[in-house]
Amino acid sequence: MTTPNPRTGLQLRSLIKKSGELELSLASVPLPELGADEVLVRVEASPLNPSDLGLLFGTADMGTATASGTSDRPVVTARVPEGAMKAMAGRLDDSMPVGNEGAGVVVEAGSSAAAQALLGKTVAAIAGAMYSRYRVVPVAQCLLLPEGATPADGASSFVNPLTALGMVETMRREGHTALVHTAAASNLGQMLNRICMQDGIALVNIVRKQEQTDLLKAMGAKYVCDASAPTFLQDLTDALVATGATLAFDATGGGRLGGQILGCMEAALNKTAKEYSRYGSTTHKQVYLYGGLDTRPTEFVRNFGMAWGMGGWLLFPFLQKIDPAVAQALKQRVAAELKTTFASHYSKEISLAEVLDLGTIAVYNQRATGTKYLVNPNKSLA
Repeated sequence: MTTPNPRTGLQLRSLIKKSGELELSLASVPLPELGADEVLVRVEASPLNPSDLGLLFGTADMGTATASGTSDRPVVTARVPEGAMKAMAGRLDDSMPVGNEGAGVVVEAGSSAAAQALLGKTVAAIAGAMYSRYRVVPVAQCLLLPEGATPADGASSFVNPLTALGMVETMRREGHTALVHTAAASNLGQMLNRICMQDGIALVNIVRKQEQTDLLKAMGAKYVCDASAPTFLQDLTDALVATGATLAFDATGGGRLGGQILGCMEAALNKTAKEYSRYGSTTHKQVYLYGGLDTRPTEFVRNFGMAWGMGGWLLFPFLQKIDPAVAQALKQRVAAELKTTFASHYSKEISLAEVLDLGTIAVYNQRATGTKYLVNPNKSLA
């Protein structure tokens, strides 16, 4: 006897109320009827990326979080500081689903040949609302995983791999020849190292702990600078002289690190300058802020001449800007190298209910190397 596919699915929701309260809960939501080019995915793996945590918690102070509800339908509430409510204006009283990407098995397919071809297959998807037991996804937002790949293998097929590839593609498009990356021991940072080693690109890694240095060195990384070391600025300048890197991607966002990178780039360029210029080096130096691990304001001292830039970089605007054929080629590289270059590692697999456990939140919300969790929305089903 064939079990019919469900018409409702459990989904994690995040709500910030006008009263200044964050409410996280699980809700049963109706599943829409499939269009011709859509599939129904039973989601079995979805990563907790920093971008997901930004939507999940908003600007709430999770130190004020309290739990209620039941073991299978927990509810978490927390206060949003009054000064942080303005940034949440666009989502007030709007219950929002969470989870940018994930992977699972296609259990139902629309009538088109492309949809039918995915029936029973394991796919990755970037469709939003992936912290759901079931998700209706357009075929165009699916990536067929290689034979033998599990949902856990493909859970992070989009955000981190395409971000790392996007950094390299941006470097080439903007005329740079080497890269600097911060928070470099992260899953994304490890992927970027493997890409750069494979493609012959010099990469300067910035970390904040000795064990992170050891991790990257063991992978074969040549240039690793520890921001907590007293010799950090000199170490970074030396690495920039050796590599000629004039483009950086900074995951921290706040604090002084972005400005320090620009300053060290200028110092490195001056070491090889043929003549003095009171306006500094004429070589353009660029730092892109693509994350916000450091929530402090971004600070810098202008000791890097006049040829510089500091701005934002995000994956989805980048993908929309490049030629669709180029974007597809990047996706196909991810699929082909899913278990090698783009392999992701997780410290724990948790259920939807466990996402809302206060002790578990305290761990994964550190956003630290070694605390990356994988959500399995269909874990612990009776």
